[in-house]
Amino acid sequence: MNAPIPASLFNAAQAQAEINQAWDDDIVHRIKDYIQIPAKSPMFDPNWAANGFIDTALWDAATWVQSQKVEGLTLEVIRLEGRTPVLFFEVPASAGQESGVEKAPFSQTVLMYGHLDKQPEFNGWRKDLGPWTPSYEDGKLYGRGGADDGYAVYASLAAIQALKAQKVAHPRIVGLIETCEESGSYDLLPYVDALRARMGDVGLVICLDSGAGNYDQLWLTSSLRGMASGVLKVEILTEGVHSGDASGLVPSSFRVMRQVLDRLEDSATGRLLPASFHCEVPAERLEQARATAAILGEEVYKRFPWAHYDCGGSTQFSLPTTTDPLQALLNRTWQPTLSVTGAEGFPSLQDAGNVLRPYTAFKLSLRLPPLVEAVTAVAQLKTLLEDNAPYQARVTFENAASATGWNAPATAPWFADALNAASRTYFGASCGHIGQGGTIPLMNMLSKGFPKAQMMVCGVLGPKSNAHGPNEFLHVPYAKKLTAAVAQVIAQVP
Repeated sequence: MNAPIPASLFNAAQAQAEINQAWDDDIVHRIKDYIQIPAKSPMFDPNWAANGFIDTALWDAATWVQSQKVEGLTLEVIRLEGRTPVLFFEVPASAGQESGVEKAPFSQTVLMYGHLDKQPEFNGWRKDLGPWTPSYEDGKLYGRGGADDGYAVYASLAAIQALKAQKVAHPRIVGLIETCEESGSYDLLPYVDALRARMGDVGLVICLDSGAGNYDQLWLTSSLRGMASGVLKVEILTEGVHSGDASGLVPSSFRVMRQVLDRLEDSATGRLLPASFHCEVPAERLEQARATAAILGEEVYKRFPWAHYDCGGSTQFSLPTTTDPLQALLNRTWQPTLSVTGAEGFPSLQDAGNVLRPYTAFKLSLRLPPLVEAVTAVAQLKTLLEDNAPYQARVTFENAASATGWNAPATAPWFADALNAASRTYFGASCGHIGQGGTIPLMNMLSKGFPKAQMMVCGVLGPKSNAHGPNEFLHVPYAKKLTAAVAQVIAQVP
């Protein structure tokens, strides 16, 4: 087995300087172009194939990757019939030219992952900003998808170029860039199966689609919640009727909706009621959460844009569910939660007459603890919501989708050392560990397919970056340091 190269043989200052220049001269401009493409994920653009935005984003990235002329790199856009396309590239292992350091052939592969599909526009953007209008100010690049996660393919190549510039020995590197992640990656597994032999024996996965607790150190994601989603619809009438004529006799579809949701959630506390939707927090994750709570303190909850209002001359703010940093971290990473992310059956306020509406439909998004099997949860959820409907209303839960969460494997000593060294080199602080409340379906797939692989799941989504919402931004100074840290970790692969 190879020994990690001495840190002195990887010139961190040179790598950071070259990466900074690549970002300033080229990558920021490429991501600006990418932001302008409304490449919404198939869940939000059913006509994605005809509209062509996903293809445009993918081919723009592929063209740029080819233009980098990385030694030995091969690239292919792969398209399985009826599925969103993926970008797959490969860089062969290099023995390097480290003076006096003998390197045996690398036995494993590094897999770099990202995605190019996006969430929809959402509302509430600052007046001078917009989802498809890039704006760069104070080191922040605003626009949909730049941080989640269009930058990943560009950062990955910049990290590889930094290794090549110093002729550093590195293992074989493959890249998989998908275009269905924001829809739950339902197209990804067929590609993983089709490319499994070409991926080889993956020993390290680098996923740049996650978040950061702050912008002051490297953050490794230790867990990801799963997801179960679908549309819950309550139908009472075939058409709307005069509310004065019918109310009191015809039950409100909204009231029935509330009753049905009460089976799932305690509305006073937000706790999901089915015991099967909960799991015990592993001891290692609890210890990491304690350490992270000590680092971040009240910033764990202050990072969000709380509503405020004037109350008798004083300003009041909305309050979080808890102000205890440890409990706040656990609530958003290891507790199941319900969010209503969309509604149908409601007229606009201006058009809302005195009419009892025939139906109410909510799009539900459940975040599930990392160790809860999502497919099973969806089946239980459907039964719970649909059975024995009040007033024999027609209650349906349809268009269900699911993705099981992920809990990181045990950290190998070389990997822990490499992460801390890279974090101290570029940030001046040790690597932090944080669970994320979001979902990256690929990670569970890869952990099952490559159970011995180390997982470097990280990203640029730090405080206020607001992925999926208005004013999403990419923190470019952090992205530059993260890119350099990735290069240094690859250089340390045994």
